[in-house]
Amino acid sequence: MIEVSHLTKVYGDHTAVYDLSFKIEKGQIYGFLGPNGAGKSTTMNIMTGCLSATQGSVKIGGHDIFRDAMKAKQLIGYLPELPPLYLDSTPQEYLQFVAEAKGVAKKDIPEQIEYVMEKTKIKHMRNRLIKHLSKGYRQRVGIAQALIGHPEVIILDEPTVGLDPMQIIEIRELIRELGKDHTVILSSHILSEVQAVCEVVLIISKGKLVACDTPENLEKQFAGFVTVMLEAETSAAKAQEILQGVKGITETTVLQDEDGRCRLKLGSRYIVPDMFTSAIFKAFSKAGCTLLSMTPERASLETIFIELTQDAQENRDVSEEEIQKARQQSTGAESEAVAE
Repeated sequence: MIEVSHLTKVYGDHTAVYDLSFKIEKGQIYGFLGPNGAGKSTTMNIMTGCLSATQGSVKIGGHDIFRDAMKAKQLIGYLPELPPLYLDSTPQEYLQFVAEAKGVAKKDIPEQIEYVMEKTKIKHMRNRLIKHLSKGYRQRVGIAQALIGHPEVIILDEPTVGLDPMQIIEIRELIRELGKDHTVILSSHILSEVQAVCEVVLIISKGKLVACDTPENLEKQFAGFVTVMLEAETSAAKAQEILQGVKGITETTVLQDEDGRCRLKLGSRYIVPDMFTSAIFKAFSKAGCTLLSMTPERASLETIFIELTQDAQENRDVSEEEIQKARQQSTGAESEAVAE
C-alpha cells in the first residue's frame, strides 16, 4: 500500500530523516514509534505530500507522492498533531468545506458528512461551534475530516496528545474501528498506546528505522533481555566487585548507595533468565554478602524501545559527507513537489 524508499530530509546542518525505507501493507494498524525529535512527524509530513524530501521516494498505492501527487493524496486521510480546524465554524460547516476542498462530488457530500459524523460519534455536536467543543471532540472532528473522501490510508500524528484518560480510551477505540475498513498509521511516543491498538510497530530513532515487526515478535526477539532490580546490604562499589564474577551483565546502574546498602539496576541478555538471577544469588552468597531483594523483569515493549533507541543514539551521527551525497543525489522531488 505504501512504500517508503531511501527517504532523507536535511534542514541546513540538521538531518531529520536519513535513508529511511519501509513498507506498509494494506488492512493493518501500524504504530510509528520513537522518542521526541526522532523524525516521526517529518516522515509523516513527507508521506502525505505536505513536505518535500531531500532524497528518496514515497509511493501510495503505486502513485509517487511527488510526481503524481493528486492521485496519491486521494488515497490518504491525514490528521496532523495540531488538527487544522476552523474554530469559528461548526463541524457541519467545516466538514462541508473539507469535502469541497477534497473534490468530493456535490451530490455525495451530505452522505459523506453523515457517514464520518456517525463513525466519529459527533452527530450531536454538528451545530456547535468548534471552539466550544472539548479537546476530545475536536480530535474527533479532526479524524472526521481525515475520513472525508473514503481514503484507503488514515495517518494520525499523536492523536491522543493532551486528552484526559477517558478521551484517550475513546479515541483508541475509534482507531480500532477505523482499522476494520482502513490501513491506519498511528504516530506516538506513548508505548502503552501503540501496544494497545497496533498490529505492527515501526521504531524510529535519530531519523533511522531500528525495528519493524509485531509487538509479539519484538518481545520474542528480546526474550533473553532481562532487567534485575537488586538491593544488597553493602556498598555499591562492593556489589559491583561481586558482580564481576557474573557472566552476561550488559549494564549496571547505581540507583542508591548510602548507609551500608545499595540498589542497582542490572541489564542482561542471558538466554535463560532464571540462570542469570541464580548466578547473582550464588555470587553474593559466596562473598558472604546479604541480598535484601532481587526482582527480575522480562522484556516489555518499553524495555525493547529503550534498548533499540539507545543503540541508535550510540551510533555515529550522519556525516557531512553523507549529507552532501544526499543533496547531490536528490531526485528532484523538492522542485517537483513545489511545481505540483
